Amino acid sequence: MTIADPLHADAVAVLSRWAAPSPEQDRLRRDYLDVLDTRPDAMRRACVPAHLTGSAIVVDPAAGRVLLLLHAKAGLWLQAGGHCEDGDGSLAATALREATEESGIAGLRLGAGGRPVQLDRHPAPCRPGVVEHHLDVQYVALAPAGAVAAISDESNDLGWFGYDDLPQPLGGGVVELIAAARAAL
Repeated sequence: MTIADPLHADAVAVLSRWAAPSPEQDRLRRDYLDVLDTRPDAMRRACVPAHLTGSAIVVDPAAGRVLLLLHAKAGLWLQAGGHCEDGDGSLAATALREATEESGIAGLRLGAGGRPVQLDRHPAPCRPGVVEHHLDVQYVALAPAGAVAAISDESNDLGWFGYDDLPQPLGGGVVELIAAARAAL
């Protein structure tokens, strides 16, 4: 299949070479690649029943803390993330843009060599009843020393939390994402 969309081509390349840390993660990786193989629009929010998204857990390793956002639609504490946009040249760029926009922190940079640390398939809050799942590709973003976060219109709240002192209600997969991020660092 010839791919005209560079974001789509990037997702295929990233997921084809990503070394999944577990059999379950490898099954997800292969499922994502199947969607990409059959859906040229898999990177777009209009793709149903599922589409790829990018997210990043913002980490301040020196202080031993993560930044979580109380998602306005989901009502859960989650990492920053969202849909791919035309200006995003890669999944990593999507994750970094979303983390920067939703945290208000300038100067974030991707950790783990810019590679994903985890995949997560979860119900999509973007179009209930139309889009069933987000196929999220998750990264770790490193905050600069002394970073101050600012709430965006996509969240009801945000805050820094110790790795073992997380708020409730916590979104599914967040604990695993934090563990994967810490292991990658």
